[in-house]
Amino acid sequence: MNAPFIVLAAAGVGAGLLMFVDPNEPGNLLPKCPFKWVTGLDCPGCGATRMVHALLHGDVVGAFHYNAVLLTLGVPLAVWLFARWTRDRWTGERRSVPKSVGFAVLVVSAVWGVARNLAGI
Repeated sequence: MNAPFIVLAAAGVGAGLLMFVDPNEPGNLLPKCPFKWVTGLDCPGCGATRMVHALLHGDVVGAFHYNAVLLTLGVPLAVWLFARWTRDRWTGERRSVPKSVGFAVLVVSAVWGVARNLAGI
């Protein structure tokens, strides 16, 4: 029952950090993307930290620029999954997420990862 509150608290700490640390500034303390560091390519999640930073500062257009797919599909999916998980913890139910959701996430991630590197977005 406490797990959703712990996750919310951790998210709050992360958001608090991103309110004061700008991931666009060189030499910031935030970790770099290991996939990009190793390959030089953008992963499907690259730009997520900058996207959240922009959202926290009210810049939706900037957030869209950093990772359009994660903003338009990932954020609503994360909210839905968190709400579903919280409800299940509250009621004691154990519902599994449909396999089609996982498959869709994999397909969209793969297509977005390839497209953003080919198109340079």
